[in-house]
Amino acid sequence: MKHDVTVKNKLGLGTAPLGNMFRDVPEKEAMETIQTAWDEGIRYFDTAPFYGAGLAESRLGEILSSYKRDDYLLSSKVGRIVLDEKEEKEGLFEFGRQNKIKTDYTEAGTLKSIEDSLKRLKTDRLDMVYVHDVSPDFLGDEWITKFDEARNGAFKVLDRLRDEGVIKAWGLGVNTTTPIEIALELEHAHPDLSLSATQYTLLQHERALERMMPLAEEKGGGLVIGSAFNSGALLGGDFFDYKEITPEIKRKVEQFTHVARNHGVNLKDAALQFSTAHPAVKAVVTGSTRPDRIKEDLQAMTATIPAAFWQELIEMGLVSPKAILPGK
Repeated sequence: MKHDVTVKNKLGLGTAPLGNMFRDVPEKEAMETIQTAWDEGIRYFDTAPFYGAGLAESRLGEILSSYKRDDYLLSSKVGRIVLDEKEEKEGLFEFGRQNKIKTDYTEAGTLKSIEDSLKRLKTDRLDMVYVHDVSPDFLGDEWITKFDEARNGAFKVLDRLRDEGVIKAWGLGVNTTTPIEIALELEHAHPDLSLSATQYTLLQHERALERMMPLAEEKGGGLVIGSAFNSGALLGGDFFDYKEITPEIKRKVEQFTHVARNHGVNLKDAALQFSTAHPAVKAVVTGSTRPDRIKEDLQAMTATIPAAFWQELIEMGLVSPKAILPGK
C-alpha cells in the first residue's frame, strides 16, 4: 500500500553539511541553521547516520524535539550503523564524529539503524526511510552484492513497515540513477519515494530523463531531489558531486552563468525551480550551514524566470529539450 507524501513549499532541509561535511561547523552555527529553517516555515527535514557518524541526526533532534511531531516530516536512512569504536576519519566527513561506521543492509541491520536514529533524533518515528548509497559510486564492484542484500533485507522490512503504517514511504537514497531504476522494476519490493542526489539538476539531467524519471512516473514512485547545485558547483563552488570540480564542469558553469546574467536570472532560482518542475518530484532538499541561505531558497521557489532564459539554454544544448520546464 503506497502513501502520497506532500511537502510544504516543495522544499526541505538536507542536513549533510550539519554533519561537518568538508569543514568543522560550530555547534551554534548548526543550531541557528536548523532553527532558521523552522522559523522560515520549512517542515521537511532529511538526515542520515552517515552524516558525521550521527552528528547531523543529533543536532537535528536537539531542535525538532521541542516541536509537535505531527507538525513536520522527517526522513533518515538505513544501510550504515554507527559503532562505538573510534577511528581516524578522512573524506567527506573527516570533521565529523570519529565513530566507525558499518555497512549493513540486512533486515536486522535496518531495524537497528532505525532504532539508533530514533534515539539520536529524540523522536518516536520516521516518516520516510531511504536505503542509503547502495550504489556503485560508494560500493564499487560490490554494489550488486549489497543491492541483493538490501533487496532481501532492507527492502522487505521497509515494505512491511510502510504497509503497517509505521512509516509513510520508503525508497533509495543514492547519487546514481541505476539503483533507483532497478528498484522501481522489482516485483517483490515497492519503493514509493526515493531521494536522488546530483542526478536531476540543471547542470546534470540527461541520464535521469532516459529512464529514472519516466519510470518514477509509470510506477508511481515519487522523487526527492538532493544536491540540486551539484555540491555547489553551479553556484561557483569548488566541488562537483562531492569531488573537486573539473575544468570541463567549470566551463559549463560559466556558460550557465553567462546566460543567466543576460536574462537577469539568479542561477539558484533556476536550479531549484528546474529540479521541482517534473511531476514525479515531490520536493528538493537543500543543505546549508548558513542561516541566511534558507530564506534565499524559499524565495527562489517563487522567483519569476523568463521563458527566453530556458529557450536559450535549450538552444545552447545546456538543457535537454525533453526536460519539463518550470511554468509548463
